[in-house]
Amino acid sequence: MRLGSALEGNLTEVLARERGDLADRLRAGVTEASTGLKQELRGQVTGAGMGERLARTWQDKIYPARHKQTLGPAALVYSKAPEIVRAFDEGMTIRSRDGFFLAVPTEAAGRGSGGKRLTPGEWERGHGQRLRLVYRQGAPSLLVADNARLDGRGVARANVTRSRTGTYTRLRGRTTVPIFILLPQVTLPKVLDVARAEKRALDTLYRTVARAVNGGGEAD
Repeated sequence: MRLGSALEGNLTEVLARERGDLADRLRAGVTEASTGLKQELRGQVTGAGMGERLARTWQDKIYPARHKQTLGPAALVYSKAPEIVRAFDEGMTIRSRDGFFLAVPTEAAGRGSGGKRLTPGEWERGHGQRLRLVYRQGAPSLLVADNARLDGRGVARANVTRSRTGTYTRLRGRTTVPIFILLPQVTLPKVLDVARAEKRALDTLYRTVARAVNGGGEAD
């Protein structure tokens, strides 16, 4: 029996097993840090009142794939709406591309397909009605819909009734409804702090990696 060969074989097996255990602990540490970062960023979005839909655009991925072991796992935390996130993380000022006005829809404008915000042109085409400009000195001007009514959700509708004999305008309930507010620019407040969340995630990562190297025990 060759003791040297037996010892070498056993040592190789032990080292491979230890390497696999360490790889699993490192992956778990990276996963803990990335999940924490994703959840904190989602919490910032909902805490700022921007809703679950935008919050869920924050996603994370762990590399490599689950069935592959490595001592260098990595994580990517990203948003599927990076432009919106950056705007509220930096506090941008948005101006119209053509130098005119930004048309900010009111609640009465409603939404387009998929919950998309409407432009004045889209609103007019969808409702078959022209909007009228109301200039207000010292205050934002408006695009309004004349002879309209508000439905139960507060969305403007054409104040007409259709019958077999034709379409006619009802006198009751008609009003002038502001559909868009015209602004030269809009300044978005800084309500997100991605850098702070990243720092907290790195602190977590250092702690979890040290714990993994120490065999799963707490780092000194």
